[in-house]
Amino acid sequence: MRDDLWSWLTRQAWPCWLAHGVDWQNGGFHESLSLEDKRCPADHRRLRVVARQVYSFSLAHRHGLPRAGEAVELGLDFLRRKAKRPDGGYAWRFALDGRVIDDRRDLYDHGFVLLALSAAAAVLPAAPLRAMALQLDDFIEHRMTHAEGGYLESLPPALPRRQNPHMHLLEARLAAFEAFGDQRFLDAATRLVALFRRKFYQFATGTLAEFYDDDLRPLPAPVEPGHHCEWLWLLDWHARLAGGHVALAQAAGLQRFVARFGVLQAGPLRDGVAPNGQPASDSARLWPQAERLKAAALQGPVALAAAEAALAPYLRPDGLWHERRLADGSLSQEAAPASSLYHLSCALDFVARRG
Repeated sequence: MRDDLWSWLTRQAWPCWLAHGVDWQNGGFHESLSLEDKRCPADHRRLRVVARQVYSFSLAHRHGLPRAGEAVELGLDFLRRKAKRPDGGYAWRFALDGRVIDDRRDLYDHGFVLLALSAAAAVLPAAPLRAMALQLDDFIEHRMTHAEGGYLESLPPALPRRQNPHMHLLEARLAAFEAFGDQRFLDAATRLVALFRRKFYQFATGTLAEFYDDDLRPLPAPVEPGHHCEWLWLLDWHARLAGGHVALAQAAGLQRFVARFGVLQAGPLRDGVAPNGQPASDSARLWPQAERLKAAALQGPVALAAAEAALAPYLRPDGLWHERRLADGSLSQEAAPASSLYHLSCALDFVARRG
């Protein structure tokens, strides 16, 4: 199964999205591709899709996909010329011609810009990318730090606050440390792990709360097993770079909860579960299945085989995918979102590197 999934990514998915998902004429990336004709129905572009596609095509370039490096350059040009603002942050949403149509600064998307810059350092000269990464990290630290811990959801500030943007900022800073070597990125990542231990992980339930008030008090809401799996992977990555695991008890709690309550009887990981373990949804999106792969790769071959078997039915032979398994067990026919290529690329590359 593992070789089949890797072959699908490298021979079907990456070439498909390079051929149909890049708007070479207008200098951007399509938001999604229709399962019927591989056309994009969206009338806008998002910062996170630009950043995620730079990341995915950086991996594709490293694995030898022709023209993937050109797609990385196209994305970086968009970030530099269209998305970057004079204050050091990046705009959030754009018209198809690249005009800014929403100028907010979004923490979640800024984390992905930092991840994109880090990944692109394997494709293009690192020094200019490092300068952009440092400037962006300065913006996040100086403009988006919250007085009660962590970071603002956005500028202008918005509620509720979420763990999710902090999780991806942790990912980006670990990647930036590996790409550029600056200790400040690892130190900042360590502070985010400490925030996870202090605020995000809920010892009473063994879960990761999703939403918070302005003081980072958790709000009642389902938890997402897919995010539990992402944190398991990130905590292990941080441990490898920092020289030791500082959240073993929390990681064990997340793993227990996912194993006990997170998996549908049919095999995939649920979208949502109440903190007490009661199912909140019988639907199962694609991205949690990809994140489950990364956590399963840390647990051993049995867990990995189950995760691979759960992901495989979502993937189409043409390089697209079904974005969700509906509550009745059928697979959706909606356009495949470009943002999911990041989850698949990251997960399958991680599994492949672990052998």
